[in-house]
Amino acid sequence: MKKKEFVTQDLLSKIYQFDAQQPRKLPPERQLAQEYGVSRFTVRQAVEKLARIGVVRIVQGSGIWINEQARNNPLVYNSITEKRFDQIRFRMISLHKKRPDRDEQQIFGLSEEGFIWQFCRLRFVDEQPVQIEVSRMPVDGFADLNQGVIESSIQQYVLSKGYRISHLLTTYRAVSVSREQAALLGCKRGSPAMHISNRGILDGGQVYEVSDIIDINYSCTYVIPHNRDNLAFRQGGG
Repeated sequence: MKKKEFVTQDLLSKIYQFDAQQPRKLPPERQLAQEYGVSRFTVRQAVEKLARIGVVRIVQGSGIWINEQARNNPLVYNSITEKRFDQIRFRMISLHKKRPDRDEQQIFGLSEEGFIWQFCRLRFVDEQPVQIEVSRMPVDGFADLNQGVIESSIQQYVLSKGYRISHLLTTYRAVSVSREQAALLGCKRGSPAMHISNRGILDGGQVYEVSDIIDINYSCTYVIPHNRDNLAFRQGGG
């Protein structure tokens, strides 16, 4: 693990180890650099990452303040969500309207006479292509979906329609990049990647989007409470 990543992970761990009686600030950069045996630049990179995911606030002249609200809730961030929007852009590859197949009818609650959008877009992070995303959305409710929307934020588009997003259901599995995917991502065929399946759900239970993503540079971190009931169930405790 790179020094920057180790410092980030260890600081994150220590933030969640704190209790309400302990300091609400991290030590100064100079002190952290000495404690970890790294440069202040490395510490600054780690702290800036924590700031991007909302765990700390950097206040000029005051220090590095811990976000109490974040510390009191589960945290999930990945290699995309830790990036600012100005570091991410999309390029649409295709967009067309089609009849839903049987699975899509089931997912979106449509009849075989309904229509869905299907689009493919390429996601760039720091101007490097890292993801291919193929998504489906119901035409009903999103009739004006277009290239401009696809090359920006789908979630913001959905919210702008007055909908409220309730849940995101996500599944991961390891895959190898195909020849066609490699050509888009600029990598070798057979390179390891993560296949990420997403399902976006609105208040009321309607699914607004299903997407399948191939990501060649994916990492994800979770900080969640210990689930005693789940552990007991897996041990056969009822």
